[in-house]
Order: sequence, then structure tokens, then C-alpha cells
Amino acid sequence: MTAHKQGDPTTLNRLYGRSKGHRLRPSQQALLDHVYPALAVPAEGPITSQTLFDDPPGRERPLHFEIGFGAGEHLAYRADLLPDHGFIGAEPFVNGMVGALQHVRDQRLGNIRLYLGDALEALARVPDGTLAMVYLLHPDPWPKARHSKRRMMNPGPLDLIAAKLRPGGVFRMATDHPVYCRWAMMQMAPRIAPGGDFEWMAKSASDFRNPPSGWPLTRYAEKALREGRELWFFQYRKVRE
Repeated sequence: MTAHKQGDPTTLNRLYGRSKGHRLRPSQQALLDHVYPALAVPAEGPITSQTLFDDPPGRERPLHFEIGFGAGEHLAYRADLLPDHGFIGAEPFVNGMVGALQHVRDQRLGNIRLYLGDALEALARVPDGTLAMVYLLHPDPWPKARHSKRRMMNPGPLDLIAAKLRPGGVFRMATDHPVYCRWAMMQMAPRIAPGGDFEWMAKSASDFRNPPSGWPLTRYAEKALREGRELWFFQYRKVRE
């Protein structure tokens, strides 16, 4: 993992954004009070398939990590699609967490664990080289230049993602914001150059203008399409330690 100096503006060490929205209804608060504790990622220690799912040594399931899962529809879809994999979702927004808990309850998903807080804090506790996939879907674009250091697609977070993915693991990112699209491509360019730690899996322009199989649109993406915005989908494979 590449080292960065303290205070380096390209090194994001926390997420920016709101954590609370509209007031929760009693039924939603009940989900947080009674369902979330059983699904919560442990507050301390390594985050592994053993600590999350009690997997025996040598039989660890592949782990996926979603950074900021919104209302949880993508996380639930993927977990339902791959029931023998484990899914970790991190979201600082309480109302989004309630949405994910509703999906888990209604779809009876036993392979999801949730973290209410900063995704980077949770991701840092995952042992290096263990994740099968990392998802970053429609992150806040922070379009103003003075806020560029707050974007997740910056060297610090990307170094962390690269460190946690196993060789052959996949990083998926999506955006509907043209500024963020260009920024993300610029940040990934040196990483997919010869000697870099990723390869871009797109073979043609259509590969990043349409989601591949098994990549459902989130409600945010569907809203963007209704409003006439273009979507871009990126897949990068980890190629080296």
C-alpha cells in the first residue's frame, strides 16, 4: 500500500457527508434496535469470514465489501445472487441502514453483515489480500475543485482498496457525474499502466456504458436515467500485490 504524508490532500482518511435524514418511524427504529445488532460488524478486531460468519479455517467464503450502499438494494441483490459468499456493507447514513435492514429481513439474507459508520474505518480492518470484490457505486462527486480531496477516487482510498483485494479480485465503480467520471479515469490511469496494480476489464466503449451481467441498477441510477443523465460503469481487476 503506497504511503502518503499526513495532510496530503489526495489522501482521504474519512468519509464526508450527512449521517441523518428524515425522522425514523417506530418500525424503522425497531429495525435498528433489534435487527441491526445481530448483523453488525464487530466493533474491534480483524474483519474476516471467521469473525463475521464463524467460517472454519480452510473453508472461508469469498468476501465482498460495498462502500456506501445507499438503501441497500444492490447489496441485497448481490447477496441473494451469491448465497455462498459473504457481504459487508458500510454506510454512515442511518436512513440508508434502515433500508438495508428491510432488505435483509424481507429477503431473509443470512450472508450480509453491516457497519453503520465510516466505510474506510471498517475497510482498514479487513486483512490485506482477502476481498473478492469491492463496490463503490455512485459516490458523492464533490464536483467543486476545492472539494476534490473529499472524493473516494483518490490515491489514499484506492491504495486501501487495492491492498484489501486479493489477486484477481474486482473493484467496481459507477457514476453518473461527468466530472467524477473524468476524475476517476484520471486517478486509475497510472494504476492500469504497465507495472500497475489493476487492469481495466473494458474491451470496448459499450463495456463501461452498460452494466455487466449481475450488476443491477440502484434506485439512484434509475433516477439518473429518468432525468436524462448518462451512466458509466467501471470494472478493474487486481493483478498484483
